[in-house]
Amino acid sequence: MIGRAAFTWLLVTLLLPLGVTAETIRVATFNAELSRKGPGLLLKDLRGDNEQVLAVIATIAAADADILALQGLDWDHENTALRTLQSGIAMRGVEYPYFFMLKPNAGVASGLDLDGDGRTGEPEDAWGWGRFTGQGGIALLSKFPVAADQAQDFTQMRWQDLPDHRMPLTKEGQPYPNAATAAQLRLSSSNHWAVPVILPDGEPLWILSFHATPPVFDGPEDRNGRRNADEILLWVHVLNGLLGDRMPEPFVLMGDANNDPDRGEGHKDAIHRLLNDPHLQAVEPSDSQGAHTVNWERTGPMRVDYVLPSKGMNVIDSGILRSKGSRHGLVWVDIRR
Repeated sequence: MIGRAAFTWLLVTLLLPLGVTAETIRVATFNAELSRKGPGLLLKDLRGDNEQVLAVIATIAAADADILALQGLDWDHENTALRTLQSGIAMRGVEYPYFFMLKPNAGVASGLDLDGDGRTGEPEDAWGWGRFTGQGGIALLSKFPVAADQAQDFTQMRWQDLPDHRMPLTKEGQPYPNAATAAQLRLSSSNHWAVPVILPDGEPLWILSFHATPPVFDGPEDRNGRRNADEILLWVHVLNGLLGDRMPEPFVLMGDANNDPDRGEGHKDAIHRLLNDPHLQAVEPSDSQGAHTVNWERTGPMRVDYVLPSKGMNVIDSGILRSKGSRHGLVWVDIRR
């Protein structure tokens, strides 16, 4: 009779030639706060010696995640800013040969008066708040190939098409700001997409990512608070097969929900429903400073950035890497199938 350790070694030895391995994959999310106030300004900073950019790159390189979801990164038509960021990270010794980024709703002019103030063409009249097209988009960097042609994209989904939505109403109980405009509103303030990453064993790991709007900066109609909640709940409907194709396991949902389960503004039922969804593991990474992922000057520390693996995955380790380049920490989780 052989002991458990010897048996495990023997089993692994027999399986390795067959290509059956349990490789640990590090997935991470990071709101790098690399958005700028005008088009082209981020690219200028990325090509220079901008202190914040260098600090962000240092954080990403130190984390050395295999798959990294980024928020707060300006989009452009040729993905020039993202490619330049890739090169900057590579200079620090970490290669991300693959990426995924789609045009966000942020800054895309709607041509409508979305906030009902009688004016159009303002940042709040874009499909997602923004001074210019693509301000504050989201992206994925990966050491493994990304099957972009298989992606599910919910970015242009109309808000009214979300099951059980909580769209705002006027004081008279009518759609806000009016029925015609409300019917055209998009739900996603930046992007909502799911894309498979092909792991070394040839199997896909689906990455679901988003960056929800802050649930503040609105009026009594609570437009942003309601939108934040429904941006979070979109994923609950996806996971339960009510939107798009049923999400195959394994997958990881990660991004900036802009909602703390206990503190600050926002509809807390929405983030609790997500964290308690039976398809997910509510991993709570932390470091010596605690489990908060951002520290805002006015409201203090909050947990708003999440990495949530599907139930069947093995969580090996997790943590938060603080950055001198962003108020947000980089949140990472090590997983195996």
